Amino acid sequence: MNELPSRKTLPRLDESLLTHFPPFSRLERSDIRAILDQATSRRYGEGVAIFDEGAEAERFFMLLDGYVRVVRITPTGEQVTAFHIPAGQLLGIAKAIGKDIYPATAVTATDSIVLSWPNRLWDSFVAEYEGFSTETYKTVGNRVGELNDRIVEMATQQVEQRVANAVLRLINQTGRKVEGGIEIDFPITRQDLSELTATTLHTVSRLLSGWEKQGLVQSRRKRITVLSPHALVVLSQG
Repeated sequence: MNELPSRKTLPRLDESLLTHFPPFSRLERSDIRAILDQATSRRYGEGVAIFDEGAEAERFFMLLDGYVRVVRITPTGEQVTAFHIPAGQLLGIAKAIGKDIYPATAVTATDSIVLSWPNRLWDSFVAEYEGFSTETYKTVGNRVGELNDRIVEMATQQVEQRVANAVLRLINQTGRKVEGGIEIDFPITRQDLSELTATTLHTVSRLLSGWEKQGLVQSRRKRITVLSPHALVVLSQG
C-alpha cells in the first residue's frame, strides 16, 4: 500500500451532487449544506491508504468518487480483502460500531475523492439528522450481512461456488454494461479474488481460465467482464 500524500480539492461542493447518496438522500438541502460546510475534501491516487487498521479513529469519511478496498491484516501478516466500497457510502465509521480505532485499513482501488469530518461531529450528526443516522446504520447492517453471507459460503460451499458468488456480488455492486457483458468497474486482480474467497491465487487463476474457455467471463489485467451472468448464477448454486 502506498502512503502517498493526498491533496485538498473541491473546496466547496454543491449539495445537489449528494442528494442521491444514502447518507444524504433523506435530508433537506439546507441540512446537506450544513454538513458539507464542515467537511474536508481530498483527492487520493490509486493504492493509497485513507486510514490504517489499529490507528486512532479521528475522522469518518464518505467516498464521493472512486472505489475503496477494505483490508485486514492477519496475525501472520497476510493482507485479506474484506469487501469493496463504491462511491456514495460512508467508511471509517468506527463510532457507529463502538470502536475508538479503525478495525480495518481502507485503500483506494482507483483514483478517488473523499470527504471527511472530525469524529467529534458524529454524535451531533446522528442526533440532528434522522435521515443521516437511519441510512448510516442501514449501511452498517448491509456490510455485516455481506460478511455473514461470506462466512456461510466459506463453511458450506465449494471453491467454484464461492468465486462465482464473489464475482456476481461485485458486478451487482459495481458493474457497468460494456459490449458483450458486465464489467467490474474497478481494477481487481486474481489475488484480490483469492482473498475475498479464502482460496489460493492458483485456484482462482485456474477457475477464471476455465470460465474464459467456456465463454463465461473475459479476464485481462486487473479487469473482469462477465459475459454470461446466468451461467455464473448456476455455478454459484452448485
